[in-house]
Amino acid sequence: MKSVQIQHTFKRPYVQLFSLHGLIRSKNLEMGRDADTGGQVKYVLELGTALSSREDIGRVDLFTRLIADKRVSSDYSQPVEVINDKFRIVRIQCGGRKYMRKELLWPHLEEYVDKTIKFIKRSQAMPDIVHGHYPDAGYVAMQLAEIFGLPFVYTGHSLGRAKLARLAEQGMSEAEIIKKFKIDHRIDAEEQIIARADLVVTSTRHEIEEQYGLYHNKDVPDYQVVPPGIGIDTFYPFYHDMLDDAERSENARYAQASMLKELNRFFMNPEKPLVLALSRPDKRKNISGLVRAYGEDLELQSMANLAVFAGLRKDIDAMADNEREVLTEMLLAMDKYDLYGKMAIPKKHDFEYEVPALYRIAAERRGVFINPALTEPFGLTLLEASATGLPIVATDDGGPNDIVHNCKNGILVNVAHTEQISSALRKIIADKELWERYSKNGIMNVRKHYTWQTHTHKYAAAVRKLTAASRRSTLDTVKPSDSVGRRLIKLNHFMITDIDNTLVGTDNAQLEKLVQLLKENRSRMGFGVATGRTADSARTILEKYRIPFPDVIICSVGSALFYGKSDKPSPGWASHIASRWNRDKIVELLKDLDFLEYQEEETQRRFKVSYYMDPAKDRLSTIHHRLLHFRCRYNLIYSHDRYLDILPYRASKGKAIRYLSYKWEIPLTNFLVCGDSGNDEEMLRGEPRAVVVANYSHELEHLKGSRNVYFAESECAGGIIEGMQHYGFIDEANGG
Repeated sequence: MKSVQIQHTFKRPYVQLFSLHGLIRSKNLEMGRDADTGGQVKYVLELGTALSSREDIGRVDLFTRLIADKRVSSDYSQPVEVINDKFRIVRIQCGGRKYMRKELLWPHLEEYVDKTIKFIKRSQAMPDIVHGHYPDAGYVAMQLAEIFGLPFVYTGHSLGRAKLARLAEQGMSEAEIIKKFKIDHRIDAEEQIIARADLVVTSTRHEIEEQYGLYHNKDVPDYQVVPPGIGIDTFYPFYHDMLDDAERSENARYAQASMLKELNRFFMNPEKPLVLALSRPDKRKNISGLVRAYGEDLELQSMANLAVFAGLRKDIDAMADNEREVLTEMLLAMDKYDLYGKMAIPKKHDFEYEVPALYRIAAERRGVFINPALTEPFGLTLLEASATGLPIVATDDGGPNDIVHNCKNGILVNVAHTEQISSALRKIIADKELWERYSKNGIMNVRKHYTWQTHTHKYAAAVRKLTAASRRSTLDTVKPSDSVGRRLIKLNHFMITDIDNTLVGTDNAQLEKLVQLLKENRSRMGFGVATGRTADSARTILEKYRIPFPDVIICSVGSALFYGKSDKPSPGWASHIASRWNRDKIVELLKDLDFLEYQEEETQRRFKVSYYMDPAKDRLSTIHHRLLHFRCRYNLIYSHDRYLDILPYRASKGKAIRYLSYKWEIPLTNFLVCGDSGNDEEMLRGEPRAVVVANYSHELEHLKGSRNVYFAESECAGGIIEGMQHYGFIDEANGG
């Protein structure tokens, strides 16, 4: 099989957007279904659509998680959903196929990275830029950016430190917050993301100062304020509904009739002005505060009806704790203040047509849109309402400050004081001139400041700047240290060898000949080492013998994997082997065996326990019996009659090679592996083509006659060259 050549399908930038945890599809978004289907879902879909309409953008893919779960629509199990000729939704499976809340995704993100690499290789199209939305997708995009040497853009949407402070203020202990929301892990990931992002896109200046400002790495990235846009063709002014039916779409007419019917069944006096709220059932949205403000103000009740659309629901008892508690509080407050006939609490609404119709109905009735959230990073619903001509009242926090400053379309209040909420609502409804001014300002200024055309113009300019800088960097550097992924994704053949007594030995002339072969065939063949040494020790000896720097270092007997010159072990491999590994338990169980000598601390690793042990009858069986009796999962490797290494059951040199084969889609039969001792045995068995050098340890004697195992007549590097010739490996790698 010839190596795959990845090329840019488009000269214009190819943008990959990542938003993993929500339910995303091109039609009928289930906004408000739960805490993970909020504004971010709509934002990324509309961003991708708007970007794909631009002439200066070549292609856009939105990556999310594939979900095949009877509890949700089968739409989310479609691997690729084509939206237009330049925009797709790509769904990658990780952590199984069931839908899960975002806090449970963290252990599965490395799987997502690996499968995305496979998708990129199969597609034969390398992105020019990766953009992560929210920390889970930010982490994935960050890993891909590092592997492929790509520009990395990040949008947080909300940040962990701000959430931690908010939950603590509500009375939750830090231990509770960590257990439920994995907030410590999230914050650590956010610190890494902020430190490594080439650009952080925010909606407001307030977001930079008040949210990112809480992080240690706040001063590292560049920031750009690019407010989201809205679809002004969808959120058109309310007075357009007065046009002849022939000039309005059938869907718009039906949506308006449907919403009027739904609202009117709740109200005794449906003709009164309408106070409208629309949000997910989340405590941060402060729905109970709004109901309390309305319930405590009899004058406001006489002036207007209240409609609260708090997400989508069927059975409150079947919802998650947070949503169930919020909705229960809302219903209890409605009952407490006896708001029947004055307050509507519909259970569902269609976001594509019915939500725009809702805003226009409220505007036609001279009502007000209210966002009473305790904190609001941006406030997209405020823009949607304003675009239809509906004045707003909003929290004096975060994004609404910028919106009201730019649009002059409403009043900001301290939502902790319910009287401020009700007073602002009464003021706008009672003052016709004020209502008209806010309505007109909203329509005009949203179109001036907050369209997708404006947003994508700024975004595309930032993308061009980053990709141009990235290309200059690549051209200016003969061998970019951060682009090992770009190299690996092109390869289809790999040679991996042990170091001591295999790659290096006594015959330096043969080693020099092998080094020359590696250099001559570098464009078609990958080179890696698999060793019991630590990564630093491996680099030292390779440098000593002037051996080209490998693409991959499998070290510490397979318990760590490094790419290129990176000094950070592969998080994907670490995540893969961590399953059911308990190092401390193993050390404790073996500490009383007097025939084991715990090796020096510098040889110990997170995923490796190392001992000295002389050979003797039943010693290995004693160790196995004890570890198995206490239900340990492990892999035991004994070599050179001296060294005992205990690793996670998924870790070894051989398993690391199989992981590389899977991740980079290089067939195992296209790996040539070379070794000399017992700790090489697993990688020498099976599908890879194996070479055992002539100076091998007796531990490998039993492999003679095995399929795909060649015993060379030459020692060390000479034996590797002999094995290459035996298999015709270099000719094959070069397409021969």
